[in-house]
Amino acid sequence: MAEKPHMNLIFIGHIDHGKSTTVGRLMYETGAISEQDLRKLKEEEAKYNQATLEFAYVTDELKEERERGMTIDIAEREFQTQKYYFTVIDAPGHRDFVKNMITGASQADAAVLVVSATEGIQPQTREHAYLAKVLGINQLVVGINKMDAVNYDHVKFEDVKSKVANLLKTIGYDTSKILFVPYSALQGDNVSKPSDKMPWYSGPTLLQAIDMFEVPPKPIDKPLRLPIQDVYTVSGFGTVPVGRVETGVMKPGDIIVIMPPGIKTDVKSIEMHHKPLQRAEPGDNIGFNIKGVDKKDLKRGDVVGPADNPPTVAEEFTAQIVVINHPTAIAPGYTPVFHIHTAQVACTIAEILEKKDPRTGQTIQKNPEFIKNGDVAIVRIKPTRPVVVEKYSEFPQLGRFAVRDMGQTVAAGIVLDVVKRQAQ
Repeated sequence: MAEKPHMNLIFIGHIDHGKSTTVGRLMYETGAISEQDLRKLKEEEAKYNQATLEFAYVTDELKEERERGMTIDIAEREFQTQKYYFTVIDAPGHRDFVKNMITGASQADAAVLVVSATEGIQPQTREHAYLAKVLGINQLVVGINKMDAVNYDHVKFEDVKSKVANLLKTIGYDTSKILFVPYSALQGDNVSKPSDKMPWYSGPTLLQAIDMFEVPPKPIDKPLRLPIQDVYTVSGFGTVPVGRVETGVMKPGDIIVIMPPGIKTDVKSIEMHHKPLQRAEPGDNIGFNIKGVDKKDLKRGDVVGPADNPPTVAEEFTAQIVVINHPTAIAPGYTPVFHIHTAQVACTIAEILEKKDPRTGQTIQKNPEFIKNGDVAIVRIKPTRPVVVEKYSEFPQLGRFAVRDMGQTVAAGIVLDVVKRQAQ
């Protein structure tokens, strides 16, 4: 049997709107977990006394998460549909954990925005939707969950649907291409099988809706870019960086350079899912063994490229940002933390060049003194230490970022231009 095309899928939305439960239910109904797993989860759940969380335990394996009843780190899970082989990136909804959500979203091909029929749009619904758009996720399904809690009411569904559609429109999504699916993760209504409790709905089930996503083309013809997520020392192998190939191809024997440290080395071997790999392509999460490099010289956020086409280390860069959630206003001199691919680095907003109309893209004001929530602006940014930044137009995966401060995402943006740092 030919292998199914692979997609990375992220579930986003407000805490307690049922993301983990949805993932658990999808896995159960596609056979990725068994009745027995489910029974175990039910017993576990009785122990922790979190009534409706049994499916959520599938993804919330950390004991601490179970006791607190929330998703902390990103858990990767897999299931197969008729059409695709999905890796699920389960993004935390809880506010403190948005930085994990950013790491997840930057790797996702498509997203399911989960919104509770009982609560509708909540702060994280808005924040995650903005982030998904800015981080380049253009394929979206909106799952309106907990229909059982509103007695499968058609009016309630239409009300939540129209509010979410308006939100997505203002962010810049084309809502004519987005499916809105009513379902109950807890009861299993309309997850993989149509529900007789919603005779008013004739659209696809949640499972059918995600099968309508399209696999994005792999940017194989571009130069290699691989942001490092972690670095390990493996006995018998030495130093093994781990990360996801974003563009290009990596093969054993390749001569690579790792920036910003500027370390040149060659790739001894590549592994994926504990099997040797002769060719790693975009989307592959790999570990690779390199010669003569000490683990302490590398860190998360460094980026691998071909020796003859090194990743760009930025002296400064120009970006278009949208201010999502800042308590006052952003003015030049402000230095929050930027999350760019796997790097986290404090950067200073050196200059606000212009403010734009988010709907038309027209310039409203040149050099405004400050920008506030809802504003879209072109800004000049100076990183406080060396970091790889690429233009969004050339390497979208390394040219988008989120800006965090005070435990929340204050802004997000894309890189328009980069001034290269001169070699030290």
